[in-house]
Amino acid sequence: MTNRNFKTCWRGIAAMAICAATMMPQVPAIAADAPEYAPVAAELVRPRGGMGNVLEKLRAGEPVKIAYLGGSITAAAGWRVKTREWFSEQFPQAKVEEIHAAIGGTGSDLGVFRVGRDALQHKPDLMFVEFAVNDGGAAPKQIWKAMEGIVRQTWAANPRTDICFVYTFRTGYENDLGKGMCPRAASAMEMLADHYQIPSINVALKIVELQQAGKLIYKSDQPTEAGIVRFSSDGVHPLDDGHQIYTDVIADAVEQIDKASTPVDHGTKLDKPFVEDHWQAAKMVPLTAAMLSPQWQQLPADSTLAKRFGNRMGTIWEATQPGSKLTFKFRGSIAKLYDLLGPDGGQVLITVDGKPHPKPVPRFDSYCTYHRIATLSVANGLDPNEVHTVTVEVDSQQPDRQSVAFRLKDPETELKQPKYQGTNVRVGQILVLGDVIP
Repeated sequence: MTNRNFKTCWRGIAAMAICAATMMPQVPAIAADAPEYAPVAAELVRPRGGMGNVLEKLRAGEPVKIAYLGGSITAAAGWRVKTREWFSEQFPQAKVEEIHAAIGGTGSDLGVFRVGRDALQHKPDLMFVEFAVNDGGAAPKQIWKAMEGIVRQTWAANPRTDICFVYTFRTGYENDLGKGMCPRAASAMEMLADHYQIPSINVALKIVELQQAGKLIYKSDQPTEAGIVRFSSDGVHPLDDGHQIYTDVIADAVEQIDKASTPVDHGTKLDKPFVEDHWQAAKMVPLTAAMLSPQWQQLPADSTLAKRFGNRMGTIWEATQPGSKLTFKFRGSIAKLYDLLGPDGGQVLITVDGKPHPKPVPRFDSYCTYHRIATLSVANGLDPNEVHTVTVEVDSQQPDRQSVAFRLKDPETELKQPKYQGTNVRVGQILVLGDVIP
C-alpha cells in the first residue's frame, strides 16, 4: 500500500455528536479457563490476525462497509469520517461505505445489546470497536463479558467480518501510558484481543508520546502557540487536530496490519470462549402492542423525539398516564429497557416474578435539561433457564427534579414550567440476555 500522511489541520472544534436477532451461543467445544486480569504493555499497533478479508475486497475494487461502534469520541465527525475518507483515497476503485454505530455516553455494556441492530444488520466487512474510554470505570470481568459478546455476535453473523479494537485517550490515562502500560479497560480488551487474534490500535499512546515530547497539550480552552497541538478542551473529546492525529495513527497502523494479513474464516475462533459467561446472547427486541396496556401510544415518525432517536431505538412507545403498564416474559438472566430520560420524565414501578422493586425508579436525572438515550435495568442475576415475567408501571408521582436545579439560571421558576412536568415514559426496545417469550 502507498503510505499517505495527512497534514495537520487547524480548523477548530469538530462537530460533536451527543454522544438483528443474534444467534444463541453454541456450547463450546473446549471449556475456557477463567482468565486473570493483568496490565498489558502499550503498543501503537498490534497486527495479530490482521484484516485480510476487508483488505482483499478493497484491493479487488469491491464495495466495502466499515462499521464504527463506540461512544461520543467515535460519534463525532472526526476520526470516523476521516478514516473512511482515507480508505476511499487509498482504494479509489472500491466504494467504501460507513456504518455509523456510535452513541455518546455509552459503553460496551450497551454496545453488546445494540451491535446487531446498529451494525451487523448492515453487513459490515470491517468493524472498529471503541469503548476504552467509556468502559474506564468497568471491571475487567464486565468488559470481557460485553466485548466478547460483541466479537462472537459479529462472527456468528458473518465469520469473514474483520474486527479492530481502537483505544482512545482521556486525561488520567497518561498515568499508565506514560509508564508504557495500557489503562485497565484497554488492558482487559488487549487480553481478549490476544485470545481472538483481533488487531488493535492504541491511538491514546501517541497522544501521550506527543505530550511528553512537548508537542501537545491535553486540555486547554485557549489556542496554543505554533507547533503545539491543543488536543481537546475537556480532556476527552478531541478537537479537529486531535482527530487528525488519531486518523494518522490508524492509517499507519492499517499499513502495518496489512503486512500480517491474510483472508481468514474467523468462525473457527469461536470454539473456545475467553470467558464462559460472555454475552453473545445479548439482543434487542422491539416492543409490541401486546406487551402494552391501552394507554401507550406510538410516537409519530415526524415527532421531535422520533426524528432524533428513532434511528437508534426504532418505534418509540410513550405512556403519559399513571397506571400504564408494560409486561413481557423472557427466558434469561438480564433484561433492560432501551428508553429515554428527559426533563418531563416520570418514574416507574418494577415487578419481577411477582416481587416488586422496593421503590420507584425515576426516568430523570441531574443531566435532564434535554432528552437522551438511556437504559433501565429491570431484571438482573436471574436463573437463565427459567421464564421470568416483568411488569413496568408508570407511577402516579413525578420524580424529584431538584437534582437538575444547579444547571438552571432560575430553578425555582423554571422547574415549575411545563418542560419539567409530567409522568412520561418512552421506550423503544427490550434489551435481553436470553430470549423474549411471545
